[in-house]
Amino acid sequence: MLKTNKKTSGIRSCNARAATPPFCRCKLYYALLCVGPVLGMVSLGVQAQQSPQTQAQTQTQAQTATPTEAQSASPDAAAKPNKQQTSTQTTPAAQNGDTTLNTVVVTANRRREPAREVPMQVNVLSTDQLQKAGATSMADYLPSQPGVDYNSSGGSGQGQISIRGVTTGIQTGPTVGVYVDNIPFGSSTLYGLGAVTALDMGLLDLNHIEILRGPQGTLYGAGAMGGLLKYVTNEPDSEAFYGSVGTGFSVTEHGGLNNTTNAVVNIPIKEDVAALRISAFNDHDAGYVTAVGPQAQQRLDRGDTTGARASLQVTPTNQLTVRLTATVQDINRNGSNYVDYGPNGQPVEGDLTRRLYAPENFHQSTQLYSSDVEYDFGWARLNAISAYSSFGNSSVSDTTAEFQPIFAAQGLDFSSVEVPSISNTNKFTQEFRLTSAANQRLEWLAGLYYTNEHSSLLEDFQSTLPNGAPGPNLEQTNILSTYKEYAAYGSLTFHLTPRLALTAGIRDAYNDQTVSQTLSGLLVGPTSTTPGSSSDTSKTYLLTASYKLTDDSNVYVRAASGYRPGGPNVLLDNVVTHQPLPGSPFFQPDTSWTYEAGYKADLLNKHLSLAATVYDIRWNNIQQLISVQGFNQVVNGGKAEIKGLELSSTYRPTNSWNFGANLSLIDARMTEGDALAGSVAGDRLPNTAKAAATLSGNYLFNVAGYRAYAGVDERFVGMRHAGFPGNQGNPDYILPGYALTDLQAGVDLKKATLSFFVRNLFDRRALLAALTNGVPLGAPALVSVVPPRTIGLTLNVPF
Repeated sequence: MLKTNKKTSGIRSCNARAATPPFCRCKLYYALLCVGPVLGMVSLGVQAQQSPQTQAQTQTQAQTATPTEAQSASPDAAAKPNKQQTSTQTTPAAQNGDTTLNTVVVTANRRREPAREVPMQVNVLSTDQLQKAGATSMADYLPSQPGVDYNSSGGSGQGQISIRGVTTGIQTGPTVGVYVDNIPFGSSTLYGLGAVTALDMGLLDLNHIEILRGPQGTLYGAGAMGGLLKYVTNEPDSEAFYGSVGTGFSVTEHGGLNNTTNAVVNIPIKEDVAALRISAFNDHDAGYVTAVGPQAQQRLDRGDTTGARASLQVTPTNQLTVRLTATVQDINRNGSNYVDYGPNGQPVEGDLTRRLYAPENFHQSTQLYSSDVEYDFGWARLNAISAYSSFGNSSVSDTTAEFQPIFAAQGLDFSSVEVPSISNTNKFTQEFRLTSAANQRLEWLAGLYYTNEHSSLLEDFQSTLPNGAPGPNLEQTNILSTYKEYAAYGSLTFHLTPRLALTAGIRDAYNDQTVSQTLSGLLVGPTSTTPGSSSDTSKTYLLTASYKLTDDSNVYVRAASGYRPGGPNVLLDNVVTHQPLPGSPFFQPDTSWTYEAGYKADLLNKHLSLAATVYDIRWNNIQQLISVQGFNQVVNGGKAEIKGLELSSTYRPTNSWNFGANLSLIDARMTEGDALAGSVAGDRLPNTAKAAATLSGNYLFNVAGYRAYAGVDERFVGMRHAGFPGNQGNPDYILPGYALTDLQAGVDLKKATLSFFVRNLFDRRALLAALTNGVPLGAPALVSVVPPRTIGLTLNVPF
């Protein structure tokens, strides 16, 4: 049941590129038309970011992996490293003479389980292989996963993830959750910018990345209705001192020299008792977009990502383990990687070129501190997990192309109009979880969860005069918000027979939200502050049945629900009439149910791994952003149904050959439209290709007694819509289908591993995402283009 106070008034955010979805442009256009005479009276005063390496692709969908990777998976979340993998995990060349595929162990269900036995689709990305392929950010590896879309907001550090088509393009809140081991990251709310600030974590001493497809609300809570992205890090090892140093260089067509440096050291403090693990990295992206106009420059989108992690693990007794972890990461970019495109699908200013009037500097700071205290009673394992995270963005959006003509028509001469934005979210979480011993006829899990978020967003509409002096403060928006959530969850798994298992789970969550918005500036008149609040309760459910056909194959059916929290709308007054705008003072949660059936098997004496899934998603009460007389609101409008097929396989016929094939077919459509959001029944959901596939082949051989490999990946993504055809504020833009080819090769020199890669071999101009909210005002669409051909190498030296 959702409650709200009667003084609740609306949401207001102007950062069109990097923060909340872009509605300020429509609002300002409306305001300028209405208050043009007023502006005329004051005019005199104013004038004073591969595709991953072949083996990583193979392991993504398969339920099997090489021996090294199978050994490294750990109970629960973090992974226990072994020296070989941390320093130089070799290619899959017959390390033990075995041509079969080995088991991948994942922690999707908060237990250590073989991926083949988990009754859902779980993909695993080996971060060691991603690094060898030169992948350093989400944009390098997520687009290569069929059925997964990463909609970048102009470069590394900001973007939104969707899985299985659960997206409306511009989101109110996230539909994919992000975890680091046991720790949730990012806000669940619109006001905390949860939809566009998915953690783009550098591959800093990560063991692997898990992609869970389908709702994960029962175990992982709000904002995971489409799936979950889980970073799994390496645990400290108390048995030996070791580490590694790595570096990589690459050259991008139309760009410069990229480089990456990383190091990790494992320090045993006392054998079997305590160990410390420290890692650090720096990644420099030289950029490839050219700016013309007043801010003309080469490699506009260049930037650096720097991070470090320290992890201390102490096991004073056989039953008690304490792990303390601190992670920091900073991203600094000179500008975005958007390119100006016209309605005909062609660049306006030339290949990989953008017209820029104001600098678009970007800075992001991430801090994550956590404590995981685990006690093993024998009959059950208790985890007490505490975490604090701080996530801050500082960015500038150049909106001159949209607003300069409008201001000029009112007699105001501005050389540029820009939107600086500063946002921060501080989040504390506490979780207590009790997990029964494994391999019992009745297995269970129970937990309590609490989170407390505080977010702030400060945005300015600023102008610059022709002489370079600052113009008037057009508008300033300051939003302060809080979000608290309390949840209890649990699941039961009953093994009716050695072959048949049934699981039921439930999560009951309650959240409370507040928001306060302060407006000031030339376009809004006197300073005003408007508060709002809301609360709601949501339940999510899970039912699965799994049947083991043989020791190496099983089938399953799964029904699971997910949700996003509701929240308050801030309903402002009309800037001309000063009458309250129409609308609801709050919006409700939206929910989804997913029904799926799957088959997983290791066949041909474990030379072939196969996974197939069909699913049907029903998405109800969809949260959508609309504009009411030029002002932001969130409404619950429309329903959607998503039907899909996922097929993945890995084939290793001999020691020398590995092949992989992955396919995703998605039919994602509105079944009930919403006129205010510009959608009608039958519209395809944005950013979702009907078909996507990857094919990979890897050949393993010896060179002068050293193990070596060579491989090729082919990725295909079908046509997508950037929005709904009837949306006037954010018009649809067709993103054509594309195919990309990548090459990889490498050699294990025993004392070092040397890898070579080529991404986008044929230098295609694949269009990944489009921002169109400036199009109604005469600006071009801002399109993210896949990086041009990139050739590079990586070197990893263990010690």
